[in-house]
Amino acid sequence: MRLLHTSDWHLGRSFHRESLHDAQRAFLDHLVEVVRSEGVDAVLVAGDVYDRALPSLDAVALFDDVLHRLAELGVPTVFISGNHDSARRLGVGAGLIGRAGIHLRTDPGACAEPVLLADEHGPVAVYGLPYLEPTLVRERFGLAKGGHAAVLGAAMEQVRADLAARPEGTRAVVLAHAFVTGGAPSDSERDIAVGGVAAVPASVFDGVHYAALGHLHGCQTLAPHLRYSGSPLAYSFSEARQRKTMWLVDLAADGTVAAERVDCPRPRALAALRGTLAELLTDERYTEDEQSWVQATLTDAARPGEPMEQLRRRFPHTLQLLFDPEDGGTEPARSYASRVSGREDLEIAEGFLRHVRPGAEPEPDELGWLREGFEHVRTDADRKADLPR
Repeated sequence: MRLLHTSDWHLGRSFHRESLHDAQRAFLDHLVEVVRSEGVDAVLVAGDVYDRALPSLDAVALFDDVLHRLAELGVPTVFISGNHDSARRLGVGAGLIGRAGIHLRTDPGACAEPVLLADEHGPVAVYGLPYLEPTLVRERFGLAKGGHAAVLGAAMEQVRADLAARPEGTRAVVLAHAFVTGGAPSDSERDIAVGGVAAVPASVFDGVHYAALGHLHGCQTLAPHLRYSGSPLAYSFSEARQRKTMWLVDLAADGTVAAERVDCPRPRALAALRGTLAELLTDERYTEDEQSWVQATLTDAARPGEPMEQLRRRFPHTLQLLFDPEDGGTEPARSYASRVSGREDLEIAEGFLRHVRPGAEPEPDELGWLREGFEHVRTDADRKADLPR
């Protein structure tokens, strides 16, 4: 069986205020063409279909269009909700849409209810595990406590129990949206650490033949049967060197996997440039970056006048300007955004406490209150996003 594994579309997202609507539409056109030209038997979309719980009308229109086109091809497609999606909104009409071969898996209570496919070698059970926020789903899995590893482990126990009751030789595929130990993150993923330890061990997925993972934006292989497709477009300059692809996966009769990467269309190259303003404006090394989306870090001792205007004369698509004086000049070494980039919310709050109380470490009670506060805000936002309007 030939599977196309993709994830993290983030429909509706922009790139430093640059609209990506046309680029996302071009990607979806490309996906449909790959399904047609490569003889794909099923499409797997491992979460974060949208960039936010309340997507824009343009984003919804893109999603609606690709659903119709995949249904017209008659190729079964399985979606799961990610941590950016509103599970209830994405899952609206799932039963009806499922009759067209488009399977929306957003209910944590249905993890052990697979989409059943088949080829000449027998059945393939595709289990969709939506993003599982520990504080919202623990009780459903009979857990009094525990983080991401615990709830995902409980979901996988249900999957294995269902699989054991199926005919011998049934091949199992799982979609999951999680941070698996060994994966390499990017700056553009939303932190999922609050509520417990974020990372889950790869052993959670023991017993299945292929795990199509979503959440991390870089394409990567943790094991032959355990892969992230990554996002089809770059959503931060930390992804400048990433090759954006999907996985074309061939699942053999015995469950072994052969996979190859299929490149996604790139709307514009990314370039992270560093140097003095004069160097960036004159150095011939940067000629090939003149039409790229540019992040420029200036190392001048003093901030130059009108640096963005000057940069855009050579690099018209400069989107981000940072300052990092190499001689430790009077300017701040880095912008606040760059200093906190990649840090978890709790870590940033702890740093603030140390900053306003030099020499004093946060008390254990204070850390507990901070964790509780972040967890409350996050879960409350998730609940509100899923309330009917």
